[in-house]
Amino acid sequence: MDYRGQNIARVDVLVIGAGPAGSVASALLRQQGLQVLVIEREQFPRFSIGESLLPQSMEYLEQAGMLEVVNAAGFQVKDGAAFARGAQYTAFDFRDKFSDGWSTTYQVPRARFDHILALEAQRQGAELRFRQEAIAVDLDGARPCVTVKDPNGEKYVVAAGFILDASGFGRVLPRLLRLEKPSRFPVRGAIFTHVEDHITAADFDRNKIRVTVHADHDDVWYWLIPFSDGRSSLGVVAERDFLAGYEGTAMDRLRTLIDEQPALRALLSQARWDTPARQIVGYASDVQSLWGKGYALLGNAGEFLDPIFSSGVTIAFKSAALAAAVVPRYLRGEAVDWEGDFATPLKRGVDTFRAFVESWYRGGFQRIIFHPRQPQEIRRMISAILAGYAWDEANPYVRDTGRRLAALEELCYQE
Repeated sequence: MDYRGQNIARVDVLVIGAGPAGSVASALLRQQGLQVLVIEREQFPRFSIGESLLPQSMEYLEQAGMLEVVNAAGFQVKDGAAFARGAQYTAFDFRDKFSDGWSTTYQVPRARFDHILALEAQRQGAELRFRQEAIAVDLDGARPCVTVKDPNGEKYVVAAGFILDASGFGRVLPRLLRLEKPSRFPVRGAIFTHVEDHITAADFDRNKIRVTVHADHDDVWYWLIPFSDGRSSLGVVAERDFLAGYEGTAMDRLRTLIDEQPALRALLSQARWDTPARQIVGYASDVQSLWGKGYALLGNAGEFLDPIFSSGVTIAFKSAALAAAVVPRYLRGEAVDWEGDFATPLKRGVDTFRAFVESWYRGGFQRIIFHPRQPQEIRRMISAILAGYAWDEANPYVRDTGRRLAALEELCYQE
């Protein structure tokens, strides 16, 4: 394409999206002296879900030099995950896990968390531009070029040495390059809001995300994520047709679904429902490849599984760290193996999470975690994966996920 006469910005790396993946990747690339431009379609702070981090993510925040600002923000500490189904209750404490590494993390309102990370990437030297939309991409030239539209509707071109797409559910490059392919998961949706929770129950642990299984439908579940300011994120996940069976606004349907769960209804009996509910449908995604000529896909832009185990931000950070280790070598003209050094290692952990997600929805994993007799060592292995250590090959449930999960499910079914 002929760009003569057009306004062209030249950078080492263009990052599309200023969410967690984009910010961490930008900081890691700046540490290596690269010129980084980040364009973001929205104006931060902006609302987002995916608010319960996993301890593994702290490692990447530390690598990116962002740990200090995150620790100083006063977010709610998270040390585990609790699961409830009817009268059954079980909780995993991430401080008692198989894998070495961080054992606690935070539960974060994403509007503030993402803004903190973006501003820290900017402080470290990345150029950050909000309200900039990538509308076209050209990979045919010597350098990949992206056409960007600014808030005034004016267009300019960014000629980059490399592009990292961290656009999340916007999936800019998969959409523009037609890389998308159907997810193997059924079409599910989520209805969610924030509430002033006023939870007074003495046995409620604000240091854990609480996942509640629907009394009559094992594939329908609720999240309750407490924040440090007395508010909580609250949502329900179910297949699209199930949610369509409830009438009214998104808030009407969410409140009706909450009312169907006595324990959850009791916890939230004094809640102030002060934020309009929202809904997303069909969020699971997959792509033909996580990389191509001059670009790589990070986090949700490449693949999103399901929110059940809060793996999204951890996968985003992992992809950012892997890509940031390869991009400088690529720009120096070295021969790099994007499949072997980026896609394959990323997919190892994603596939572990996927096996657990699939087990959850077929009911097997629920049977495992609510089983009355659980070997402590197996609980510690599962706790490590729930904490985000899905790349720890020393863990048998990472090294041989499918077979071991299936065997454990079968044992639980027999008893």
